[in-house]
Amino acid sequence: MSGAGGRHPPLQPGWVDAPHHHVALGDLVLESGEAIRECTVSYVVHGPQRTPGVPAEGVPVVLALSAIASHHHRLDFLIGPGRALDPSRVAVVAIDALGNGLSSSPSNSALQPGEAFPAFTIRDMVASQAAVLDALGVGRLHAVAGASMGGMQALQWAVSFPDRVGRVAAMTPMARTTPWAAAINECSRRALTVGGLAAWDAWVPLMQLLSGRTPARVDADFASGADAIAWIEARTAWWGAQGFAPIDWLYQSRAYDAHDVGTTPGFGGDTAAALASIRARTLVAAPPLDLYNPAEAARWAAERIPGARFVELDSDWGHQSAGPADAKSAARLNAEIAALLED
Repeated sequence: MSGAGGRHPPLQPGWVDAPHHHVALGDLVLESGEAIRECTVSYVVHGPQRTPGVPAEGVPVVLALSAIASHHHRLDFLIGPGRALDPSRVAVVAIDALGNGLSSSPSNSALQPGEAFPAFTIRDMVASQAAVLDALGVGRLHAVAGASMGGMQALQWAVSFPDRVGRVAAMTPMARTTPWAAAINECSRRALTVGGLAAWDAWVPLMQLLSGRTPARVDADFASGADAIAWIEARTAWWGAQGFAPIDWLYQSRAYDAHDVGTTPGFGGDTAAALASIRARTLVAAPPLDLYNPAEAARWAAERIPGARFVELDSDWGHQSAGPADAKSAARLNAEIAALLED
């Protein structure tokens, strides 16, 4: 394990802090045939450890995945005593996806900085995570969990490594990125590449507003348009403090747009066939309305996974329903995922 990595964002209320670790993977060959030179992947471990950063033997291991423009704190609302991912019962490996600024990324690569960094896919993210677990001596996973892009990675894990995954909790996922989600990402990229950092700073809170909440939630939260505008101003300042590099967004969002479990080798582009191959016990969760990853895409995926259970979250928080924003939804997810892990 190495000590390389990017800048960690300021700790937020509700985040569960833990020592940060990195695994050096050498040159990671990607699906394209290109390679990320001297690739490192960042992660933390919650729960029993044999040595620092290495899960204890004989303890069920759960892999917690990060979302787009996010990091290993994404599922912290599920981690803790009495929660679904209770560190007294499981070892949680919360891992940073390629391109998030903590694992190898365009923003932190010394050998391939900026646009010299090779394009990667969500399957490349999953392959890097599998290599990390190999290095840690972790074979079969008790479960894989993720929300948004993390849920997309979770489904990919179950397709790519059917013998290695026991359970899957995929929240607000897509098995194949919809044109709607790709269009939202493209608008964000155009704001960044045409308007520069000023346009990026203006677009990000708008994207979080549009994709993270429903109109009903916005109207309930803000008494007036002026209040909503004040929130956007505050959110712009908050986002700037996180230090997420725009170049990393370009790369992660392109991987997001190109994703389809059906293009996994052996399935010939047949998304439904890839989903039908999943053997893990699977839970898929989504709200009635999601203005980023359409809820219909999550339901469609669940209907094609043998024995999968679809949970509709009674939430008007849209894409943010798979997180701590809605306490009721967070409690439901904790209960549902805890039951999944116990079955």
